[in-house]
Amino acid sequence: MSGVWEFKNGVLRRVENPGESRGSNARRKVLVHVPSNEVITSYAVLGRILSSLGWERYYDDPDLLQFHKRSTVHLISLPKNFNKFKSMHMYDIVVKNRNEFEVRDV
Repeated sequence: MSGVWEFKNGVLRRVENPGESRGSNARRKVLVHVPSNEVITSYAVLGRILSSLGWERYYDDPDLLQFHKRSTVHLISLPKNFNKFKSMHMYDIVVKNRNEFEVRDV
């Protein structure tokens, strides 16, 4: 995981080396609901499961899907487009719902 740090428009981020290919080393990850062993394939599936766990949908930000659980201070914020749903979002869900979800390599 090498790369170059780039500072652009006031934001510092790591950019992969142009000649480096991620395809051979990168493993695709999936979010799995452990009790049902169901792979999360859409936000509809995820929303149904989160709702059953007591999470409520917030509609404040049109660019994000947000879920809040009243009994906690936790907020799950996800990109509106499921294709932009990355492993960092998956791990956020796992941490906030212990023993309910896990991230697996495909």
